[in-house]
Amino acid sequence: MPRRRLPVLTGILVLIALAILISLGTWQVERLHWKEGLIADIAARQAAAPVPLADIEAMAATGGDIEYRRVTATGRYINNKERHFFATWRGQTGFYVYTPLELADGRVLFVNRGFVPYDNKEPEMRMQGQLTDQQAVTGLAREKLPGKPSWVVPDNDVAKNIFYWKDLDVMAESVGLEKARVIPFFVDADSTPNPAGLPIGGVTQVDLPNDHLQYAFTWYGLAAVLIAVVGISWFRKPGKQPAQ
Repeated sequence: MPRRRLPVLTGILVLIALAILISLGTWQVERLHWKEGLIADIAARQAAAPVPLADIEAMAATGGDIEYRRVTATGRYINNKERHFFATWRGQTGFYVYTPLELADGRVLFVNRGFVPYDNKEPEMRMQGQLTDQQAVTGLAREKLPGKPSWVVPDNDVAKNIFYWKDLDVMAESVGLEKARVIPFFVDADSTPNPAGLPIGGVTQVDLPNDHLQYAFTWYGLAAVLIAVVGISWFRKPGKQPAQ
């Protein structure tokens, strides 16, 4: 390649690299604004007044976003059909107890009643919390998962009633509930105390990492370094050639 073409090619490559770095930084800024909006929206939903279950059902039926919306429902718990989701709560290992709530029309809503320590997995270890009369539940709507979240998540052990991911269809099928009777989303009960303290309600965890500003600074910083390096190289005076 002729020596006179080398600076031109180098300049083109520098401009391409600079465009990529700036584009990545700008994309992270856009993601930052999106994430901040999402966090604010979830906070607003959690702070809003609860709405009847029928409203959430109507929203879900039309493809609306029901996640983390406050909802109320009334029914009777079918305690002998509860399902157990392996979980950690405030550093303690145990289970979230998912219990079908039978509504007046015969349909059922799986309610995450909250956390119980590992040794309290079985109902007989927390009989005071096995509510049998009519209950009014307030909590957060949670969407049904479309499938296993990741290959690293263990398969559910249905025989031992230990679920590692919330498969609503299998939860219902494993206790003999017809799919047509099951409302196609969950509700996480709020922190209203249960008898004897178990299950512990209000366990919904909203974990939305927001590192986009850091990433934006990284990409823009690399762009600035590239500009500085090119600038130093451009304005540096070439050294004298040694005598032959």
